[in-house]
Amino acid sequence: MGLIKTLQDNLVAAQKAKDEVVVATLRFLLSSVHNAQIQKGEELTEEEIVAQIRREVKRHIESIDAFKTARRDELVASESAEKTVLEKYLPQGISDQELSKVVDEAIKEVGAQTAADFGKVMGVVMNKVGGEADGARVSAQVKAKLS
Repeated sequence: MGLIKTLQDNLVAAQKAKDEVVVATLRFLLSSVHNAQIQKGEELTEEEIVAQIRREVKRHIESIDAFKTARRDELVASESAEKTVLEKYLPQGISDQELSKVVDEAIKEVGAQTAADFGKVMGVVMNKVGGEADGARVSAQVKAKLS
C-alpha cells in the first residue's frame, strides 16, 4: 500500500517536526481510512483511499462554508490549513480544457441534445475521468454544454 505508507511516513516526520496541524490531519485521515477498511473487511485500494481523502476534503470545504457564514474566522483558518494538507495527497486533477474535450466527446458518443440526457452524459464522463475531476465540476460543464 503505497499511499498508506506515505501517509504514515509523513505522520512520523510531522511528529518529529512538531507540526501539529499536519499531525492532527494525518491521524484523522489514517483513522478514517482504517475505519473504512474495517467496514469493507479488507484492505482498501489506492482508488478507495483517494476517494476517502476526497470525502475528507469535501467535508472540510463544507465546514469552511459553515464557519464563514457564522463568522468564525479562527475555525475557517484551521479547516483551510487541514484541507491544504489533505489536498497534497490527491492526484493531480484534469484541466478544465481537457475536461471540456471529454464532455464534448461524451455528448457525441451518447447523442445527447437536451438537458434530459444529462445523466447519460455524466455517467460516460465520470467513467472516463475517474478520480481526476470532482463530480460538481463535471456536472457544471455538462449542464453548461447541454443548455
